[in-house]
Amino acid sequence: MNTEWILSLRGQKNKIELRRPYDCMVEKERRPNGQVDDTAIVFLSNKECSFKCLMCDLWKNTSDEAVPIGAIPEQIEWALARLPSAKHIKLYNSGSFFDEKAIPRSDYKRIARLVDHFETVIVESHPRLIGEKCLEFRDQISGKLEVAIGLETAHPEVLARLNKQMTLDDFERGVDFLKSNNMNSRAFILLRPPFMTEEEGIVWARKSIDYAFDCGVDSCTVIPVRAGNGAMDELMKKGEFEMPDLASLEDVLEYGISQERGLVFADTWDLELFSNCETCFPARNERIHQMNLTQKTYAEINCRCR
Repeated sequence: MNTEWILSLRGQKNKIELRRPYDCMVEKERRPNGQVDDTAIVFLSNKECSFKCLMCDLWKNTSDEAVPIGAIPEQIEWALARLPSAKHIKLYNSGSFFDEKAIPRSDYKRIARLVDHFETVIVESHPRLIGEKCLEFRDQISGKLEVAIGLETAHPEVLARLNKQMTLDDFERGVDFLKSNNMNSRAFILLRPPFMTEEEGIVWARKSIDYAFDCGVDSCTVIPVRAGNGAMDELMKKGEFEMPDLASLEDVLEYGISQERGLVFADTWDLELFSNCETCFPARNERIHQMNLTQKTYAEINCRCR
């Protein structure tokens, strides 16, 4: 699946303001020390990612042009003025923080001043862009820098078909660079990417968690793959993709937590998409939320649908 094919199936982007984040919020997240802390999340309005991944839908809230110099700090300042206080902050820009077409290096100093009071600053990056710019930004903030990397899957053939333009070696090198330079890392792992059955999706999500921890990441976030970006809908028509079941996410989350190798979270955005039962979904949603916060497993929710 190449870039031209992926782009040809897209719909319209959402309208965004380049000097305002497209969303911001505070959520609770468990930290490596066992504390559950408030974490601010700023979803930066940004230039579309340079990499056109098959399963990505983040392009919907991006611009075709680079944002002006100073716009990213202005977005962060605007968000922080409206959010309650928090100990940690995620700056997610629908791409790679260390892509100079997205976040100008000349903005690093002002961004660093704005986030100076946070204990942890979490950004996202493609592994091939992890390098000297990470050190430059790390040295300007007072808190710990953590970089989230999309591993997606440890299945080498499926990874190659996602048009992510990375290899498992790229991922290993990125994590090793961060670890050797006193920065933390987390891996984004897909549950049931295209070209897998439901059972294969579970198996490879488990294997991907193991692989990420083998590489040295500090935490993993499991993301169930959804349709809606054009390309994934086309693959559904061809029988090459189906959205995973909520039970599969529960299974993988329980597995990851039970290994006790680091924090494992389930992405909870739009979880109802993956449920086929209105009766038990609220309780199962809450169970997943509690597993995220406590890093403990709980008894399954009994329901006639199961």
